[in-house]
Amino acid sequence: MCDHHHAGQRVLCPQCDMLVELPHLDHGHKASCPRCGTTLTTQWDEPRQRPTAYALAALFMLLLANLFPFVNMNVAGLSSEIEPMQIPTILLSEDYASLGTFFLLFVQLVPAFCLVAILLLVNRVPLSHAVQKFLARWLFQLKAWGMTEIFMAGVLVSFVKLMAYGDIGVGSSFIPLCLFCLLQLRAFQCVDRRWLWNDIEPMPVPAQPLKVGVTGIRQGLRACNCCTAILPADQRICPRCGATGHVRKKNSLQWTLALLITSVLFYFPANILPVMVTDLLGTKMPSTILAGVVLLWSEGSYPVAGVIFIASIMVPTLKMIAIGWLCFSASGRGRRDSEKMHLIYEIVEFVGRWSMIDVFVIAVLSALVRMGGLMNIYPAMGAVMFALVVVITMFSAIIFDPRLLWDREPDSSHEEK
Repeated sequence: MCDHHHAGQRVLCPQCDMLVELPHLDHGHKASCPRCGTTLTTQWDEPRQRPTAYALAALFMLLLANLFPFVNMNVAGLSSEIEPMQIPTILLSEDYASLGTFFLLFVQLVPAFCLVAILLLVNRVPLSHAVQKFLARWLFQLKAWGMTEIFMAGVLVSFVKLMAYGDIGVGSSFIPLCLFCLLQLRAFQCVDRRWLWNDIEPMPVPAQPLKVGVTGIRQGLRACNCCTAILPADQRICPRCGATGHVRKKNSLQWTLALLITSVLFYFPANILPVMVTDLLGTKMPSTILAGVVLLWSEGSYPVAGVIFIASIMVPTLKMIAIGWLCFSASGRGRRDSEKMHLIYEIVEFVGRWSMIDVFVIAVLSALVRMGGLMNIYPAMGAVMFALVVVITMFSAIIFDPRLLWDREPDSSHEEK
């Protein structure tokens, strides 16, 4: 019979599937997988007070940010200013509901939902068990889709683009939104998935002995992708969180390749079609992503041109190549080098969302530059196509199962007898 304490101190690595025994951790320390280096758990001091303080402060800053002007522009005596919530409103009025929805979801609603979920869960607010599980499941699934920091980077790029046309200033909500960005990131960082699920409900105890240093698939075990519980391989529904899962994500490579092909099909029109149209004194000037980079470079804004080129052209291209390479390697073809392929996977997962920076630049420019007959900027179809490329490639990275990269590798030589 498996010892309850030891079972609770063991975890199947979600990235390489090796069973790891967690050491005793001091406050502020983390445990990493000795095979692939993935962080398995972090021991925070004051695990309730810290995220509560950060989440409350972040929500307060978000409220302030939506009450006051955000940025303003003055051109030849004409001025324009916007509040954050006016950005999706203007995009919706221009028949670009998709871009407005992306902004509303990724910059405001998703981070706000996650922060509220943190407050309710870490403070043990009286909720039904079903509601607690619902909040915890969606908290960790949606966390990666909060993109406030990417939006703020897009705002800074917008400033550089607009300085050639007039005076740019920041409003009262600019600092609160910057603080919201930092505080919500810190709140997410201070909530450990394993600790939170153990606080909601203890981990089910496996009915068989666990061998440290051996992969779960070779022991007839699987890890719950939602709550990290160790389960028998044939148990599809997790008794703790209710999530359905398999030993490996079902049809992971097929779905990943299907999404990859779809993103490639959207990528070509995203780069050929204009992403925005500048109406200057009645003259409409369409601009593609590459044309925007060339313009910034010719005006001497080399760092900003470099950022846009890397985030909007180089990263999506390399990400699609990398995802294809990962699928090729995970299917058992090519040279076996799991450590290198795992590093590529981690880079793909981290940097892919930053390609949204150009979409947010277009959103800010389209909302702010409304100067009557003097100057106006409108989004174009290329921006929608590019946003879809970013979202689809993010889904493809999420659906890809990195454990497939390690399945051909031998187990650790430190197997516990």
